[in-house]
Amino acid sequence: MRDLVYPPVIAFMKGAFRALDLRITLQGAEHIPSTGGAVLASNHVSYLDFIFCGFAAQPAKRLVRFMAKQEVFAHKISGPLMRGMHHIPVDRDAGLASYKAALAALKAGEVVGVFPEATISTSFVPKEFKNGAVRMAAAAGVPLVPMALWGTQRMWTKGRKRTLTKRHLPVTLLVGEPLLPGRRDDHVAVNAELRARITDLVDKLQREYPDKPAGADDMWWLPAHLGGSAPGPTLATGGD
Repeated sequence: MRDLVYPPVIAFMKGAFRALDLRITLQGAEHIPSTGGAVLASNHVSYLDFIFCGFAAQPAKRLVRFMAKQEVFAHKISGPLMRGMHHIPVDRDAGLASYKAALAALKAGEVVGVFPEATISTSFVPKEFKNGAVRMAAAAGVPLVPMALWGTQRMWTKGRKRTLTKRHLPVTLLVGEPLLPGRRDDHVAVNAELRARITDLVDKLQREYPDKPAGADDMWWLPAHLGGSAPGPTLATGGD
């Protein structure tokens, strides 16, 4: 698969990171395999998460093919870029085709990126997971790599204005040890384990994050269980 679009986009984004002097910390990148197929599964708190999840695969020199909703591919600007980077469109009314496309990519040795919540969590706590990531990894016989990110919600998330020029912002990324689901495994149980692992990774990042809210008006990006003003998980709305 020729990649004429992806490398220039990565170079552009790295330049933007440097211009903003983002404080990006990445741990556990060694868990992303340097060859062969893999499913990279992450929590979802921001519209920019796919950029930073892809960044986590850079030490392994991998390009991640993300599954994203069809509407992104229909946009006149993002659509050509998404297709040029060989990301995988998801039509929620016809999910079998996107599942087959992702499975083919995995069997061809690609890393496929998935947000199992299928939507941004406005509580900033992992929501219930769809089991597609587990089913794909099991069917393709590839590792299922959990990861978490934190801080991206401060740049652009659901229900908040974009703040894409904020300098020196910490963004933390943590990749966990892979799971190896098999075809005969209980996918519900494996999915529960995946969610538990990602929740643990998110909790670690939240508690070790180097910034604190600047005041009462800045509490929105912190989850309720840590004293923030984000809505609790049962009140948070879905849809991104």
